[in-house]
Amino acid sequence: MLTEICFVFMVHQPFRLNRNFLRDLFELGRLTDRLRLEKYFDHELNREVLERAADRCYLRANDVLLEAIDEHKQDRRRVEVAYSLSGVFIEQCERYRPDVLESFRRLAETGCVEFLSQTYYHSLASLFSAARGEFVEQVKMHRELIRSVFKCEPRAFENTELLYNNSVAATVRDLGFETMLIEGAERALGWRSPNYVYKAKGIDLRLLPRNYQLSDDIGFRFTSRSWEAWPLFADKYAAWLSATGGDCVNIYLDYETFGEHQWPESGIHEFLRALPGEVLKHPSLAFSVPNRLAPGHPPVGEVDVGDYNTFSWADLERDTSAWLGNSLQRNAYERIKALEPFVLEARNPELLALWRSLQVSDHFHHMSTKGGGAGDVHSYFSPFGSALEAYTTYSSVLADFEHRVAEVLATPARLGARKLQAVPDEKAFKFFEGFARPTGFRAASLSELSSEVSFVPLSSIEFHARRGDFERWVRDVLHDDELAESLGTISQRGLSGVALRDEILKALNLEIQRLTELSTSAQEP
Repeated sequence: MLTEICFVFMVHQPFRLNRNFLRDLFELGRLTDRLRLEKYFDHELNREVLERAADRCYLRANDVLLEAIDEHKQDRRRVEVAYSLSGVFIEQCERYRPDVLESFRRLAETGCVEFLSQTYYHSLASLFSAARGEFVEQVKMHRELIRSVFKCEPRAFENTELLYNNSVAATVRDLGFETMLIEGAERALGWRSPNYVYKAKGIDLRLLPRNYQLSDDIGFRFTSRSWEAWPLFADKYAAWLSATGGDCVNIYLDYETFGEHQWPESGIHEFLRALPGEVLKHPSLAFSVPNRLAPGHPPVGEVDVGDYNTFSWADLERDTSAWLGNSLQRNAYERIKALEPFVLEARNPELLALWRSLQVSDHFHHMSTKGGGAGDVHSYFSPFGSALEAYTTYSSVLADFEHRVAEVLATPARLGARKLQAVPDEKAFKFFEGFARPTGFRAASLSELSSEVSFVPLSSIEFHARRGDFERWVRDVLHDDELAESLGTISQRGLSGVALRDEILKALNLEIQRLTELSTSAQEP
């Protein structure tokens, strides 16, 4: 019986923030939305890091694996691997190193490489809300990008940093994915082995748990001279894989392990070059990829993870604390999340791209205040001198962005359009004929209020006019002070019956006409 070895490499480079943003803002004064995209981020640093990783890791590791794939392509047991490339990584390759992207295309052309889908911005959008509209949009963006760049259809999914709970799984399945990678830690599987296929609770979504022990042997312990297994050679590692047993062993690594985190001088490329051949020396082992592996094995059990018990592959806790573990991180996260309805209402593509770029999970990772080994990892990846500097920089950029969004929405046209929109049901105006005497009529917008005033009993209109309910609702819920003042003046005139109804309808319809004309210009982005 074969044990299938599934190597998945996560490839991501974030948009790092500009530590000198405030200085640049003071020097430049007013920024256009296009210039904001340049000044919010440290593009010089982004290019420097990508250039270094390209030369030390991406091109060299890709060449090693391409040679291994070609060497065994005619064998019954081929060499196969999978990649999960973030959208922002691909963007930077297109901008700075198209040769790196071309090397991944050559791998794709072998037919032995699978590309997974993830969130385009490697973000925490899967945690935003029950509806997860932004998460869905970013996944669709990424899936379309992979189709365009590599001419293939991703069918397996890897969420940002392996974040997982039951609701995320349901959304992923609704998006049409059949397989999802998860962390194989004890807090997810309990006593069960990660070396089998599982399924999500209550739905047909196959789960491939990461074998974190064998993954971290390469990712973290390869150069550790204090590790009892040091030095690690390919034949030794292949023997461990053979002795592990199970249906599959899923090795999930940062691709930068091969030359960036573990430097070339460590022998990491030699290890990678020798590993495929050493694995295939064992008759019980074969390479596979998620989309082919998962359907070939019946799930041995379900993974049940509630929404408030989300887990990931990050740090010892393997939860969300790597990004949301302190007050700085939570404050930044809540602010960027709260902007969603306003950014969408602005209907401005450049603002939308900026908002999404500020969701990259690394921004929150840099704000971590953890100590010990986890703290060392956070510091290693951060371009900032401290968590406070990371937060201050992010907060400065976000404050400018919040101001810009408010500026866009505060134009008369935008305000007019907003006042015509329907409000949630809990804020709707409900008509009564007296205390505790509901009429059953309700209105959630100005147009509905006008329509209902035309039909509700006159006694109800008189009841609400005497109490000042119409002007209060218009002011507090619709935020239309001018109309509220007009309705208040009508109420104070002591009118009743049909005369009162007609005056209120006149005021409402004039305001609807004014706002409709005003909001016409808001239809263009």
